[in-house]
Formats: sequence, structure tokens, C-alpha cells
Amino acid sequence: QRRVYRTTTHVPQELGQIMDSETFEKSRLYQLDKSTFSFWSGLYSEVEGTMILLYGGIPFLWNLSGQISGRAGFGPEYEIVQSLIFLLLATLFSAVTGLPWSLYNTFVIEEKHGFNQQTLGFFFKDAIKKFIVTQCILLPVTSLLLYIIKIGGDYFFIYAWLFTLVVSLVLVTIYADYIAPLFDKFIPLPEGELKQQIETMAKSIDFPLTKVYVVEGSKRSSHSNAYFYGFFKNKRIVLFDTLLEDYSALNKEPAEGEDGENEETKSKTKNKKQGCKNEEVLAVLGHELGHWKLGHTVKNIIISQMNSFLCFFLFAVLIGRKELFAAFGFYDTQPTLIGLMIIFQFIFSPYNEVLSFCLTVLSRRFEFQADAFAKDLGKAKDLYSALIKLNKDNLGFPVSDWIFSMWHYSHPPLLERLQALKDAKQE
Repeated sequence: QRRVYRTTTHVPQELGQIMDSETFEKSRLYQLDKSTFSFWSGLYSEVEGTMILLYGGIPFLWNLSGQISGRAGFGPEYEIVQSLIFLLLATLFSAVTGLPWSLYNTFVIEEKHGFNQQTLGFFFKDAIKKFIVTQCILLPVTSLLLYIIKIGGDYFFIYAWLFTLVVSLVLVTIYADYIAPLFDKFIPLPEGELKQQIETMAKSIDFPLTKVYVVEGSKRSSHSNAYFYGFFKNKRIVLFDTLLEDYSALNKEPAEGEDGENEETKSKTKNKKQGCKNEEVLAVLGHELGHWKLGHTVKNIIISQMNSFLCFFLFAVLIGRKELFAAFGFYDTQPTLIGLMIIFQFIFSPYNEVLSFCLTVLSRRFEFQADAFAKDLGKAKDLYSALIKLNKDNLGFPVSDWIFSMWHYSHPPLLERLQALKDAKQE
């Protein structure tokens, strides 16, 4: 794929009508920089993980956690307390070692290519907030899971699976209403033509829409997105302001007297149009609603839970094997949390790769089906132009190596999606 980025320096003939040479070159350089970063960050991650295994980093951190819990008055019998301290230290270590990479990605690569909207202060405030919120969810959930495994008896894997199912459904339900607003500002889409058109389209396919929000994604990045969430008769649609031509910060002139920067975010007005027209936004939403109407969301949940149940069942089979713990430096103890880490992270690693590929293939099939659904709604022409605009706004590179694309791309390449829409567009 890197060879494709390096050698494809001119717009291919089939792209001549949809992409100008300047945008093509910008996207090529952006993806080349991202590819280089991905290689080195991935290599570092592999080296770090290997060093931790070779030099006994996991048992060292476990023993350190035991010492800390011991000083707090909790002996070895309080395994769950020691497990939570271990988890806190491990996630803190991961956050610290990942920080330089995150900083470089945000303030060098994304900044260089015009996507970063954050100041350094906003970045660190955001990172600390994310860490705290993560711990507030992760630690209680983990403690309850470990407790269920310990008291569950021979069929603990069933109770553990049911618990994780409930937790995942609760988090999906509360995320957009209570967690996401901690990081971004959500405002109801004002009354007007776009909102009315969205409500009309939702009603035409029996989508139980209750609210439409605009989220200030431009505070972080100029990348754009849209999604829906909610269960049963309580669905909400969320549009990033960067998706909407009328809301995108890049399309607005700074107010008189503004120096272009406040204490949280930077003004990045570059006199370029970004986002989609109302008709194109509706086409994008038609695609997203297609995922709902065709049952893709439910299918993904079912596949995820079937996989989760299988993993907990295999965990129950393997957890008693002392040689697994000994291989990772635990000769005298078999902590449940360590067992979860060894089996889910390492033993299942090959299986997870195969599953990930299968889900990627399925995701691409779902994307084609959602495009076809939008086409059936009469949105082919607008979705065609929206895909081109979004590709341009996000500097997506439309040429890809087929093996790389097959393995990594959860969405079909742009040309394949446009070709599928082309006939209906011409009609």
C-alpha cells in the first residue's frame, strides 16, 4: 500500500471527473504520512509488548499491586482489590507510553494536513478527562465481573457473559446522553428545512426518530461523521457540524475582533468549502438509516454476543491450566484477572485476527447494501456527490492495493461504491 502511495502521483483516468490533481496530491501525502506513522507506532507497540513479556513486566506489576494493596491493609485474600490496582497501573502505563504518539499524530500529522483544531491545553484536558471517565467505568465493571467469575461455580461463564451483555447494552444506551456530552457539545438541530426533511425521511421508513443533534466535532478535528443511536422507539440522529455545509467552522469567517484562537480551540478558517448540502446530508442519512432498516445493527450485536459467549466458554475450559500461568511468570498464583488477560489477549489472538477479517468482509457487504437502500430512496445522485465531497474533505486516497484493502478496509473503496451508484445516478 505504501508503494501505491509513493508511485501513484497522477490522478488515474477513471478519477479524472471526480478528483482534481491538487486534492489528489494532498490526500496522497496525507495517507503516506499516516502510513509511516502507523508503521513506527505499530513497531513500537510490538517491541514494547515483547519486552514486557520477556522481562516479566506482567508479574512485576502484579507483585507491585500486591505491595500497594498490602500497605493499604488488604492482604492476598483481597484479590479483586489487587486486580483493580493492577488494572489502574496498567492503563496508566499505557496512557503515558502512548501519549508521545498521540501528541505527534495530533500536532504534527493532523496539524500539517489541516485537520487538527485543538490547542495543547485542550488536548491534555481532554486526555485527563477521558482517563478518569474510563476508570470510573472500567474499575467497577471489572470488579463485578471478577466477583461473578469467583462465585459463579461451574457455569460462571454463562453469568459472566450475561453480565457483559447487560453492561454493553447499558453503555450503548447512556453513552450519547451522559458520557459523550462530557467531551463534546450537543445541540438540537434548529427548526428548518433540513430538520423537516430528516423527519419526513425517517417517517417514510418507520424510523422512530425522537431527536436530531449537531455535535461540535470541529473543536477537535475537521473530519466529518454522522450516526444514530438508541433502542426501540427512542432513536436519535447525531450530525457532526463538519458534515453540514451551513454549520462547518471552516466555512465561516471569524467574527470581527477575534484573533482566531480561544482558550480551548483554534480557528482554522482556510477559505475552503467543507461539508455537504442538505440534499447530500439526507443521502448520507439515507445510507445510515439503511443500516437500521436492513437489520445490520442487530446482526452485529448478535454476532458480537455469540463471539463473547464462545470466548467465555473457552475461558472456562482453559482457566484451570497452570501451564498457561507459568508461561507468563505466574508459578504460585493464578489470578482471575491475569487469566482473562492471558487468554483473551494472547491465546485468542490468532482467532481474533481471523474474526476481524470476517467482520471486515461482512461490514463491506453491509455498506454496499446501505448504499443500495439509499439508492432505492432516490438518493443515488446526492449520495454519489456526497461520497466524493466527504472523500475530499477527509483527504481519503481513492487508490488502494487490493490485498491491503481487502484486509483493512471496513468500507468499500470509493471507486467501487461510486460504480455501484453510477447506473442509478445516470437514470
